[in-house]
Amino acid sequence: MIRLNALALLLACSATALFAGEKGLGYQDTPMLPDGKWHVHDGERPQPKVITPPTASTNEAPGKPPSDAIVLFDGTNTDKWQNQNWPVENGAMIESKGNQVSKEEFGDCHLHIEWSAPTPAQGTGQGRGNSGVFVMGKYEIQVLDSYDSKTYPDGQAAAIYGQYPPLVNATKPPGEWNVYDIIWTAPRFKDGKLDTPAYVTMFHNGVLVHNHTAVMGAGTHRQLAKYTPHPEKGPLALQDHGNKTRFRNIWIRPINNYDE
Repeated sequence: MIRLNALALLLACSATALFAGEKGLGYQDTPMLPDGKWHVHDGERPQPKVITPPTASTNEAPGKPPSDAIVLFDGTNTDKWQNQNWPVENGAMIESKGNQVSKEEFGDCHLHIEWSAPTPAQGTGQGRGNSGVFVMGKYEIQVLDSYDSKTYPDGQAAAIYGQYPPLVNATKPPGEWNVYDIIWTAPRFKDGKLDTPAYVTMFHNGVLVHNHTAVMGAGTHRQLAKYTPHPEKGPLALQDHGNKTRFRNIWIRPINNYDE
């Protein structure tokens, strides 16, 4: 019995070492990194978690999220959302009767969301397939049918609304699916004041449209954006702007620091 317990302890320690890092993989006689925790090429540093990467979406079907993602909408129901008035049809959640807000809240994250403008296209400018993605419920990334349709640049699809236009217009035609991948660093507040602003890096249909852009604050129509102190996390919100924009394949990966 004693030998068996010792063997079990040895196996448990080995499993822990495999998760936390392994001796003999690197070096212990190299300089220390600035944080003072690890050597350069330190083999005992925790190994990155192994995940299954996402698969690409097509116009016909959404891809699969990465295995470590928090899936907010998989095309079947709105259980993870507060507003149950948005219908689900053919794997898509359709804008309707008030903003849609997630039940769970997030801070730093990688947000993936797909949307499709109504067909046939109707209206012009801001009246054409208008909606929005509000990170933390406050900071808007514009959703709009900007395919062969112009509006003020900081209000077109993929704009940080009222602040920065996208670097390019990568919008697909109405009826096709647009993909947003938003890398979000939440703002930090200290003693009731802004310490560091929010930052956005964003890809629209695989094209970089914002590169570590400092957000000016929470923007509104025809007003200068500003910051108001708020908690470290907030919900994801989708705007009801009186259209029938469709959303699908919504998932989030919270971003942790290295070695967490």
